[in-house]
Amino acid sequence: MANAKQASVKKLKMAERAQQMMDIYFPNQPPQWLWRRKTNDGFTTLPRTLPIAMQIIDQQSKGKPAGHTLFCLWARSPDHPVITIENPSTFAAEAGFLGERAVDTWRRRMKKLRELQFILTRPGSSGEFHYVLLLNPNAAVEWMRTHQLVQDGIYVRFRDRVLEIGAHSDIDAIHQLFDAQLAQAAASAVTAPVNASTTATQA
Repeated sequence: MANAKQASVKKLKMAERAQQMMDIYFPNQPPQWLWRRKTNDGFTTLPRTLPIAMQIIDQQSKGKPAGHTLFCLWARSPDHPVITIENPSTFAAEAGFLGERAVDTWRRRMKKLRELQFILTRPGSSGEFHYVLLLNPNAAVEWMRTHQLVQDGIYVRFRDRVLEIGAHSDIDAIHQLFDAQLAQAAASAVTAPVNASTTATQA
């Protein structure tokens, strides 16, 4: 509770400071040129680490970068992690893929995002990627790191940014999940031979 209150106060101070800088450096700017979430329509909430996560994705999909494809998914999200893709060609075009093989190219990028744990997918009427669940990119980057898929330099920048925005709890939480899954797997490995032995004895 205290952490949430501190984050709220910090956010307010940042907004006030930004407004002061705007008053000093960009005075009398016509409001028609400004985009503000509270007054303009057409917005969603994006993780602040997304630009670095996109770079990390591109490093693991050289020649076939998938980072921008992820950004387009987030830009289409209804401020909720579930997206329904009725028309894959629309998403392919927004991701920059044109021509006869645009959707096939987009699908390959989507498979890469799924492989790297940035999305989960379920099939539907439009195909393999009809339903998409956007996963926390901070958790996905940590998963990649545990599998030696993130270079040291960019990982340091990622962790610095996580600390800067106060999102380290995401890192702690996903590692707790990883530890729990390892413990469960270890327990299953121990009980499996016992169960097999019991079955053989009964037979």
